[in-house]
Amino acid sequence: MRARRFLKAEQASLAWDALGLVAGVDEAGRGPLAGPVVAAAVILDDLNPIAGLADSKKLTPLRRERLYDEIRAKALCCSIAEASVEEIDRLNILQATLLAMRRAVLGLRLKPTKVLVDGNRLPVLDVLAEAIVRGDATVPAISAASILAKVHRDRWCAELDTQFPQYGFASHKGYGTAVHLAALQAHGACPQHRRSFAPVRQAGDALEPLA
Repeated sequence: MRARRFLKAEQASLAWDALGLVAGVDEAGRGPLAGPVVAAAVILDDLNPIAGLADSKKLTPLRRERLYDEIRAKALCCSIAEASVEEIDRLNILQATLLAMRRAVLGLRLKPTKVLVDGNRLPVLDVLAEAIVRGDATVPAISAASILAKVHRDRWCAELDTQFPQYGFASHKGYGTAVHLAALQAHGACPQHRRSFAPVRQAGDALEPLA
């Protein structure tokens, strides 16, 4: 019995356990008319700092790509997760976003003691969490998560563009631009369009969806 108590005390004094790990979480793809919403969770390594972390929307595509690789290489751990188009249509975009965030946190190899989430809403988690408005511009771990989520989703859109080139997904990334809306009117909705979003629903009424 004494040996067990001693072991427990030794484990509790480990530096990483006492300090705790903080994960940053952000999403990409709430506004587009097509594709999944993507969330990422990142636990940075204080001993391997990454220069230039910022809100992904403020960075050039090339800079995001380079930081994506650096984050994957230097972070203690990171996780990228999605909520599908079907889940978005069934749950609504807010609940699907929170679901993707929860999946990203649960996918981390190391369990954080605290999670910092960009915005003003929190997913259901079993650890301490805090929502931070504009956290992607002020908290490095959230900035890193925003970059991973954005690059992952942009790559997804580029792949979708090869399957449905008539919509221009590689350029507008699924957002409701004039070009995208015109394509919806001309071709109807593809399987990756969000049927619960009004422009898609209206286009679907006018033309049968593509197989």
